[in-house]
Amino acid sequence: MMDPVNIDVVTPNRSRLSRTFAKVMHIRALTGISPAGMKNAKEQMTSCCKSFDEGEERRRKEVTEAFLAKLFSSISSIKAAYAEMQFAEAPYDSETIQSADEMVVSELKILSELKQCYFTKQVDESSPGTTQLLAEIKELQSVTKTLKIMEKTLNSEHEVKQSELTFAREKLKTAKRENKLLEKRLNSSEHLSPPKKFHFSILSTSNFITILRQTVKAIRSFVRLMISEMESAGWDLDAAANSIEPGVVYSSDVHKSFAFESFVCKELFAGFNDPYFSISKQSMSDKKRQQRQFFERFMMMKSQKPKEYLTRKPDSTFAKFCRTKYMGLVHPKMEASLFGNLSQRKLLTSGGFPDTDFFSLFSEMAMKVWILHCLAYSFEPEASVFQVDKKCRFSEVFMECINEEAFLSAAGTVNTDPRVAFTVVPGFKIGKTVIQSQVYLT
Repeated sequence: MMDPVNIDVVTPNRSRLSRTFAKVMHIRALTGISPAGMKNAKEQMTSCCKSFDEGEERRRKEVTEAFLAKLFSSISSIKAAYAEMQFAEAPYDSETIQSADEMVVSELKILSELKQCYFTKQVDESSPGTTQLLAEIKELQSVTKTLKIMEKTLNSEHEVKQSELTFAREKLKTAKRENKLLEKRLNSSEHLSPPKKFHFSILSTSNFITILRQTVKAIRSFVRLMISEMESAGWDLDAAANSIEPGVVYSSDVHKSFAFESFVCKELFAGFNDPYFSISKQSMSDKKRQQRQFFERFMMMKSQKPKEYLTRKPDSTFAKFCRTKYMGLVHPKMEASLFGNLSQRKLLTSGGFPDTDFFSLFSEMAMKVWILHCLAYSFEPEASVFQVDKKCRFSEVFMECINEEAFLSAAGTVNTDPRVAFTVVPGFKIGKTVIQSQVYLT
C-alpha cells in the first residue's frame, strides 16, 4: 500500500508557486510586455553594450594616435632645429644658433611632459582628431624646414665644388701653356749636333740610329701637342684612334696615342725611298756625286732653325716638303676644328708660313725627317724604309715591341704567337743591316 500524502506539506509549496506566477502575470499586465518583447529588449540591451564598448575602443585608439602624432612632431622639430644649428655654424650666425637652441629646449620640455602623461596615464582625451591634425601639420613643417636646410647645404657645397673645378681648369690651362712653352724651348735647343769627327768617309749605322732617335722624339712631341689640341677642341679620341687603326684592342687607354703616332709617321715617311720624296723631278746620274750632295745638305741643314730657313728660302725643296706634308697630315676639317679657321692652310697655299706654336713644332719635326732622309741617301747603298704588314708574326730581327704585355695571355701564360696590330715607327735597311721597326702587338 502507498503511504498517505500529507496535504499540509504540499499545499504551502503550491501556494507559493501560485503567488509567484500571479506576480509575474501582474507585471506583464501592467507593462504590456509580451514574452517576445522581453526577448527583443534583452537583445537591444546587449547591442547597446557592444556599441558602447566599440566606441570606447575607437576613442582610445584616436587618443593614442594623437599622442604619438605629438611625440613624432616634437622629434621632427628637434631634428629641424639641430639641422638649422649646424648650418648656422659656418658661416657663424649667432642669432640663428640661439633661436635653434631655444627651439630644441622647448621641444625637449614638450617631450618630457608627454613622458609624464604617459606614465601617469593622464593623456589629454579632448578633441583627439584636432590634436592629431595639428601635430601632423607641425611635423610636415619641420620636415620641410629640414629639407630646405639640406638644400642650402648642398647648394653651398656645389658652389664650393664649382669654384674648385674652375680653379683646377685654370690651373690645367696654365700648365698646358707652360708645357707647350717648355716643349718649344726644348725642341728649339735640340738641334742636331753629330760628333765632331762625323765625316762622310766614316758614315756608320750608329750615326743614322742617333739621328733616327732624335727624329722619333720630335714626332712624339708633335703627337702630344696634336692630341692636346684635339682634347681641347672636344674630340672623341677613342673614335679618332679607331678610325686610324680599326678594331685594335689596346691593353691601356694610354696606348691609343700610338695610333696617332702611326698616322703621323705614315704621312711623314711616305715617299722616303724616293730621293726627293716625289715632290721634285730632279735626277742625277752620278751616284757618288748624289751621295756627297745629300751629305753636304745634311751637314748644312742639321744646325738650321726651321723657321729661319723657311723664311730665307720659301721656295726651297724643304719648303715644298713642309707644305706637302702639312696638307696631307692636317685635314681641312681637322684644322677648322682645332683652330676655328683655315688661316694656316691658306697662308701655306699663298707661299707663306704660319707663326703658330702648332706649325713651329710641325716644322721642327719635318726638319728632323728631312735631314734623316738626307743622311739616308748619303749611304751606299742608300737606307730604305719599310713597314710591317698587319697580322704578321712577331720577329725580333725586324721588329721592336712597344707593348710587352702582348706576350702574356689573359690567363697569365706566355703568348708564343703575338701578331702585329700596326706599325708605329717604320724600320730601315742600310745594306744588310736592319734597324727594327716599332710595332704594336695584339
